[in-house]
Amino acid sequence: MSTKRSEVRAGVGDWAFAVGVAAALLVTGLSRNSATNLDLLGYALLTGGGLAVAARRQAPVATLAVTGLCAVGYQAAGFDVPAVAYLFAVYTAVRAGHRGITVAASAVMLAALPLAALASGLHDTGEAFARARGALELAWLVAAGAAGEALRQAERRAEEAERTREETARRRADEGRLHIARELHDSLTHQISIIKVQAEVAVHVARRRGEHVPEALLAIQQAGREATRELRATLEALRGDDTAPPRGLDDVLELVEGARTTGLHTTLTIEGQRHGVPATVDRTGYRIVQESLTNIVRHANAATASVRIDYRPDTLAIRVDDDGKATPGTAPVSGVGLLGMRERVSALGGSLRAEPRGEGGFTVQAELPVDRTS
Repeated sequence: MSTKRSEVRAGVGDWAFAVGVAAALLVTGLSRNSATNLDLLGYALLTGGGLAVAARRQAPVATLAVTGLCAVGYQAAGFDVPAVAYLFAVYTAVRAGHRGITVAASAVMLAALPLAALASGLHDTGEAFARARGALELAWLVAAGAAGEALRQAERRAEEAERTREETARRRADEGRLHIARELHDSLTHQISIIKVQAEVAVHVARRRGEHVPEALLAIQQAGREATRELRATLEALRGDDTAPPRGLDDVLELVEGARTTGLHTTLTIEGQRHGVPATVDRTGYRIVQESLTNIVRHANAATASVRIDYRPDTLAIRVDDDGKATPGTAPVSGVGLLGMRERVSALGGSLRAEPRGEGGFTVQAELPVDRTS
């Protein structure tokens, strides 16, 4: 919205400037020429040349041509008025990078103006050249072109500096991600691998002996495999070589089944008409369910949990409830997991509620806006 307002203001400014140039040309024409020379063609050329300056940003070459033709035209009609509009067009065209076209057009102008003066009725060639010089001094022309080139070079240097800053920031961000990846690899991979291997060995030995495998041990085995996969995906994403698709709402059923293996009776309900959601919303929805179920298993001392996903036209609503030990009036402990959920939801412009339920237990409710055009 702010961009549109700035464009409107710039357009109004351009037209106001063009009207000012046109008015200056008309006043100069009235003051330098007798009333008998003033006709509709002269008015039209003076006004048209001035108003053409309004389009100099959008069409610099076309503005150069129109202002040049108008200047030659009103000189031929007998108006001894400086080609001010053409000078502004030269400045803008050079600033836009059209140096070759501007030089060629200016050479044509310098040759055409004396001919236009002769066509106006002058019979003295020297006087015709003098009038042409008065209309378009070579020094003015060079100054306009030099000013446009100077500003163009300054803008190029500014763009290059901005590009360099962006590249530096991107390189530092890449280095930061690689550092985090190395730290995660060094600190977590080894320990998680040991947990995973020990759990699998314990399950294998128990089955070989014909013993009952405890549900907790199976849950540790599954959690170890999932943690290994998640850590590998995170490391690949940090290193920029992630090829596996990220987890999303299609994988919520696995989270529910994983929670069931811990003894938590968990249900999944999906409402509304299923439709595609942006990738960021898809990943955030998965993470909310994942973190909520993890907190229930670890802290809630709950027997049941329910996950509800509601696909609304412009919103994805997620609700995870449990019947754990939380009671109304007790403030939830804002741990790292809950803080991470809030940050993810806020980044998408959504809302999150995480609080004890009136009937006991805890609820996590998130609403994520869905832009169907993205």
